[in-house]
Amino acid sequence: MLDRILSFGPYRLEPRGGLMSGDRNVRLTPKALALLSFMAARPGEVFTKEELFGAVWPEVTVGDAALVTCIQELRRALGDDARRPRYIETLHRRGYRFVGKLVERRPIAAGEKARGLPLPDRPSIAVLPFDDMSGDPDQEHFADGMSEDLITGLSRIRWLFVIARNSTFVYKGRAVDVRQVARELGVRYVLEGSVRRAGKRLRVSAQLIDASTGGHHWAEQYDRELDDIFAVQDEITRSVVAAIEPRLLAAEGVRAFARSSDDLGAWELVARAQTHVRRLTRFDSAAAIEALQRAVDTYPDYGPARSLLGYCLVFSAHNGWIDRDQGLLAGRQHIVRAIALDDCDPWGQIASGYWSMMERRTEESIAAFRRAVSLNPNSAAAHCYLSHGLAFSGRDREAVAHGEEAIRLSPLDPEMAMFLGGIAVAHYLAGRYQEAVRYSDELLRLRPGFHGAQRMRCASLAQAGQVEEARKYLAAVRLEQPQLSLAWIRASVPYQTPELMEQFLDGMRKAGLTEE
Repeated sequence: MLDRILSFGPYRLEPRGGLMSGDRNVRLTPKALALLSFMAARPGEVFTKEELFGAVWPEVTVGDAALVTCIQELRRALGDDARRPRYIETLHRRGYRFVGKLVERRPIAAGEKARGLPLPDRPSIAVLPFDDMSGDPDQEHFADGMSEDLITGLSRIRWLFVIARNSTFVYKGRAVDVRQVARELGVRYVLEGSVRRAGKRLRVSAQLIDASTGGHHWAEQYDRELDDIFAVQDEITRSVVAAIEPRLLAAEGVRAFARSSDDLGAWELVARAQTHVRRLTRFDSAAAIEALQRAVDTYPDYGPARSLLGYCLVFSAHNGWIDRDQGLLAGRQHIVRAIALDDCDPWGQIASGYWSMMERRTEESIAAFRRAVSLNPNSAAAHCYLSHGLAFSGRDREAVAHGEEAIRLSPLDPEMAMFLGGIAVAHYLAGRYQEAVRYSDELLRLRPGFHGAQRMRCASLAQAGQVEEARKYLAAVRLEQPQLSLAWIRASVPYQTPELMEQFLDGMRKAGLTEE
């Protein structure tokens, strides 16, 4: 392991940053990087194949082909020529040596700590190389692939800063202090894990650690039959990435609430608002809008605040917590600005889809929700809102499928109530009224104050033949929703066709609701 920075030609080999060319990471496999680090640390010295095998592949028996492959990879990456080597020379029947002209920075003194990098202005995470507990060279590739795929998947979360692979793979195979690693890389969270194989059984463990406290925010273990290694890798990657996003949002919300409201930056205001949003109440919606308006006023070009504020205004209009027309108009302005700032942010696409759904622009709505899913297929929230868009347009089977996909991706998500909501609407419009009652009940168990679910339960009970129970429940609901009427539903609830609207109104009429 290098303890100093080595510069040669246009390249820079860093102890924890991998191989750099200017500000660009030069992509290398972990073994090629380890080989280069070992040889460059002792320039001019001739290394036999056996010495290189012992340094780069300890405790694993590999053939000459593995070494030759790494040498070829290094030469391609460095633009080196075996006939006229500038960096790596082959000595026939003797071995290899590094011949580049080095410029070194001083070694780190014993006991001296490397200077930590400052935290970025948004949540940050490093994915450490997953440990291969099997001692199988093939399994090592699976472990490396897991780490790479997780970095790729997490990078789709636009509000999250993800450390590049070359900066984290230098820790491969080392016992590390997670908090020290996080300080060196300048991140708040660390994801680490291990891979173990026994016959055709594979076990992958992963855990998300808050480096500032050392506490665990999430941990999971996946046991799978190893039939198609790539399918297993993809499945586990999706599950891990989908589970981590809501955990990070929840952790960031707790962090934001622990600070004075006068001492919050743009992201902290968004994180605080997110905590309010998922509670699904009038009071929390107002608190979220207030926090996000502060963020937008102070940081007018901060996309996540714009998109979430637009969503909150539209959602509040849908639920009757603010004036419908004013909410949709103001929400649209923030959504348009958010997408102009970053049209690849799923949050902006979800907000746009919700606005279009409220305006009954059905195909525009579904297209925006589908774009959110394509931008981040691992986002349970994106699948959830696509489920809603499909449900309100009467496409029940696809709506249920995407709602169930959201649940599968993130089975303990704080937004689970919204996942269930789309499924409830889909069952109701498909005439499966008892199923709609069941999902509404489960939603209300999680969020008893959510008005949309209360209305759905009234209509579902009435259509399922439980009219007396529906009427009693509606009387209680109207105490919380005094504006509730058939006319209000026509204006505010986004059933996409007159036929679908009439089906819902029929249930509310049976429950006892009138025009005014």
